[in-house]
Order: sequence, then C-alpha cells, then structure tokens
Amino acid sequence: MTEIAHRRIPVNGLDMHIAEAGSGPLVLLLHGFPECWYSWRRQLVALAEAGFHAVAPDQRGYARTGGPEAVEEYTIHHLVGDAVALIAALGEEQAVVVGHDWGAPVAWHTALFRPDVVRGVVALSVPHRPRSSRPPVQVMREQLGEGFYMVAFQRPDLPEAGLERDLPDTFRRMLYAASGDAPMLVPILPDGGGFLDVCPAPDELPGWLTEEDIAVYAAEYAHSGFRGPVNWYRNLDRNWELTAAWHRAPITPPALYVAGERDMVLAGAKDRLHRMHDYVTDLRDIVLLPGCGHWTQQERPDEVNRELIAFLRSL
Repeated sequence: MTEIAHRRIPVNGLDMHIAEAGSGPLVLLLHGFPECWYSWRRQLVALAEAGFHAVAPDQRGYARTGGPEAVEEYTIHHLVGDAVALIAALGEEQAVVVGHDWGAPVAWHTALFRPDVVRGVVALSVPHRPRSSRPPVQVMREQLGEGFYMVAFQRPDLPEAGLERDLPDTFRRMLYAASGDAPMLVPILPDGGGFLDVCPAPDELPGWLTEEDIAVYAAEYAHSGFRGPVNWYRNLDRNWELTAAWHRAPITPPALYVAGERDMVLAGAKDRLHRMHDYVTDLRDIVLLPGCGHWTQQERPDEVNRELIAFLRSL
C-alpha cells in the first residue's frame, strides 16, 4: 500500500508540517476545523495511486505546524499566502487546490487572488459565497444571536479553553455531532455554554470513525491546541475589510463542489447552490452525497475520491 510521508517546510515564517504521497501534478489538500492533515488520509493514498502528488499541510495555527499568538496573523491573506508559498516551496508553479470546511474558503480565495497559480479548485462542504455588503459577524449576530458559534468564537480565551479541557472527548463529540449519523447539529450555544454543549456524546461511533482516529486527533492537537484554529474565526470581519477590492469578483479556474446532503453548512441553502455559477464561472459540477454530513471526505472517502480523480483527469 502507498505510504504517507511526513516532513517540514519553511513557509512564511512557519515550520509547516506536511503529509504527502505520490508523484505527478500537485494537489494541495487544505483541511478544516477542527482537523489537520489526518482528515485527508484516504485521499492522500488514492490520489497518489491515481498518479498525483498529494500534499496535506497542517495549516497555520494547527497541529504540528502551530503558529503565532497574534489574532491578526490569521487573516485570509495570511492563509492564502501560505498556500501559494507552499506550492512554490514544493517546486511547482501551479496546483489544484482542494479545501474542506475552513479549507474551502482558503481554496476559493486562492483561486480568486491567484488564478495564475490554481489549475483547478475543489471545495467540500462550504460553497463559494460572494462578499457580503456588511461585516459578517454583525450579520450573524443580528440573524442568529450571540449564541451562534461563530459569534461566540469572537470571545477571548473561552472557546479554546472549553475545547482543550478533554481532547478525546472534544473530538469524539464534534466528529459525531456534525456527521450524517447524528441528528442535525444546530450550533447555537446556550447562555454561558460552550460548543460541546450542543454536541452529544455518541452511544456508538459511526462506521467511518474509530477510537484510534480520535486518539490521533487528540495527539495532533496536544501541543498547539485550539488557539490558532479559533483565531481563524476571529478574523471574519477583518477578512471582509481586506477583501473589498475583490467584492463580487469572479472565480475563473475550473471548479468542483462536493457536499453531504445532511451537512449543517447547507441547512436551508441547498436550493441556492446554483447561484454559485454566477461567480464561479467554470463550475463543472455540484455533487451532493446522500446521507453524508459535514465530514465529507472522511464519511464518504470512496465517493469523494472518485469525484476528485475524475475532475483532476479532466483538466
């Protein structure tokens, strides 16, 4: 079986950890929250065996890469800059950039800011949303209240303290609660509560998730914790300010979107996915996976691998 190798590469002042497999055209795999390279374990092998060089970094602030303390060093410009710099550090001029969850906005913005570097873009879970007319945290606060998790994550210290209290319990609850095997997650936190208060502990793990997987995530987060990952959320309004020059600008590289039909990200939004065509000018397909929740490539690795490889071979 194809082996996954690990190494570190200097990227924008970070000692970036990457997992990689295979050789050939570069495919960059950008994880989401709260994940790391490990979420792509099944894609790394499948893409390598299909003739590609698959690379999954731990992104800024995450796991073995870690990152700076300052909140303002986690803007979308930093995150896209890391992706572009990593492509260059790997000796390539272009890559297909694939992102899941938070990695999807990074992938979309990499294609938006630097289409010359992006051969194609694939987003899992999070569709492209054009820049809003008002700061997003303000809008979420008005529409969903202070308990909405992205609003609650603006508070200093408390979100990461709750998530770091018992790492195995955190990952067991979060990975189950947002999956297609659990009741639909409504991420509105109770007064004075934390994110885990809306994530039930499973009586039994779903078939795609094992205790060994949970132990790996807990070990990967044991050193750098959740401060860096939560800082991504603390830049939502700053990102809105920084992207004014790209307001409603089109994304032009070839694109693919894949999501689970039971993903909480799509709650109430499935009928609007076709609007992506207005701003993603070469969107090749929108694929919805029945029964799948938020953890797209982990819950449905075979289907995701099939869609990814078909898209890559079409470029």
